[in-house]
Amino acid sequence: MRSPQDQSSASAKPTTIHSCAQSGDLLAFQTKLQENPSLINAQNAVIMQTPLHVSAGYNNVEIVDFLLNWQGPEKVKLEAKNMYGETPLHMAAKNGCSEAARLLLHHGATVEAKANNGMTPLHLAVWSSLMGDNSLTVKTLLDYNADCSVEDNEGMTPLNYLSQGPESENLRELLSWHLEEQQKHRTIEACSETKAKMAELEQELLNIVGLNELKQQLRKWAKGMLMDEKRRALGLKVAARKVSHMAFLGNPGTGKTMVARLLGKLLHMVGILPTDKVTEVQRTDLVGEFVGQTGPKTRRKIKEAEGGILFVDEAYRLIPLQKTDDKDYGLEALEEIMSMMDSGKVVVIFAGYSEPMKRVISSNEGFCRRVTKFFYFRDFSSEELAQILHLKMKNQAEESPLYGFKLHQSCSVDAITELIERGTTVKQRQEMNGGLVDPMLVNARENLDLRLDFDCSDTDGLLTITLEDLEAGLESLSQ
Repeated sequence: MRSPQDQSSASAKPTTIHSCAQSGDLLAFQTKLQENPSLINAQNAVIMQTPLHVSAGYNNVEIVDFLLNWQGPEKVKLEAKNMYGETPLHMAAKNGCSEAARLLLHHGATVEAKANNGMTPLHLAVWSSLMGDNSLTVKTLLDYNADCSVEDNEGMTPLNYLSQGPESENLRELLSWHLEEQQKHRTIEACSETKAKMAELEQELLNIVGLNELKQQLRKWAKGMLMDEKRRALGLKVAARKVSHMAFLGNPGTGKTMVARLLGKLLHMVGILPTDKVTEVQRTDLVGEFVGQTGPKTRRKIKEAEGGILFVDEAYRLIPLQKTDDKDYGLEALEEIMSMMDSGKVVVIFAGYSEPMKRVISSNEGFCRRVTKFFYFRDFSSEELAQILHLKMKNQAEESPLYGFKLHQSCSVDAITELIERGTTVKQRQEMNGGLVDPMLVNARENLDLRLDFDCSDTDGLLTITLEDLEAGLESLSQ
């Protein structure tokens, strides 16, 4: 028969895996887990804590280590949360358990995890250090670059929890030093990212011939947006920048669609738009044939464009020059677009010939209030068309019919300029603009194929388009 003392010892022995984790009885803990591996992430009935929460909160490092290296069928959940949204690292931090915290961090615990009240482990470690006069856990978290500027749900940073008394001075100096170093690092990182993104934009702009006024506006927008991004990276609060809705005015082939796609990429790159998607639509995509069809049809396209740009090409077709009957619903489509332009969900670009676009502008009194940026795409000169041709030959995609081909050294910009000037009329250039280049090159390649002999073994000659080929290509186009 057991003595009362023996019975007392027996009753005090841990009975659950959570009590083993609390007491630090590694042998009993191992036995229970090996008998029932599914207990590894079991949550207790009180505050939904796992064995890792409990062992970390009591700094029972051997059990924490055993759990982190457990090789059973189910792995321990590092980021499991109790009813307060606290992870095991939160538990180690708020109880000043620096050894357990370091072990958890070494195995990849998230140093910036937030509890339901928005507190990170660093918030709790600072609070704990004030209670126990021990800043080891704070130092451990800072070794893993815990953010000193992060705010909880009350807008409080870890520094805000320090009192003004002398007992907090050392901890204040420690946090302040790390905060300053983190801000320096963010500044360097933000500057580097900003410069890289501006360099990427400039590289894109090199592929646009002419349009200097528009390119300067794109630079201004990009610089402003990227500077705001840098400000926010440094913890500064600035108002969200909104991009204006736009009108691109000019003849076909002047680069309106290309610039819209570049703009989508730019706005996404700097975080203004969630996607770089440019949804290109024309009248037929928006306007129905019968009453009641236009509204839903237009709204579907607007929904499709959300998060990006809605590019309305040949927008003047929404407002016919003169009504042939009373069943034209273009104005209804325009009004649907206008009604959602203040939502901020999509950027709208209207594109078309300058003169006909005046009908669109005057058809809706809210147009100029919503569309505040107008860009004029002038016709390309012969020299600019020659530059576009050179750029296209340098940047051929694999799916292009001209991929792998090159220009002969005689095909300088000056030589091609003279060829275009001589081989086309002003009217033809105005009507086609950049649209003249692709068919001219395709025709030139066909002429190359025609003049080559099947016995030709000159690999360079097989891929080289000459000035003669370009001239023949231009003649075919004119015919």
